[in-house]
Amino acid sequence: LLKSSLKKLQLTAGLFLAGIVLFSGSLYVLALSGQHWLGAVTPLGGVLFLCGWLSLGWISFRQLK
Repeated sequence: LLKSSLKKLQLTAGLFLAGIVLFSGSLYVLALSGQHWLGAVTPLGGVLFLCGWLSLGWISFRQLK
């Protein structure tokens, strides 16, 4: 049970990390370089970040049962 929870938390952490890097990183590079194609990457980072929050909420909800 503990190993399963750890895997789920690692996946959640990966979603958070990927979301933060893609969302914030693309905005940062866009602001500094003016590369407009990076604007298309920003929503993907936002979705991954939201998936991280949903995953964390789901894991927490399941632990309460």
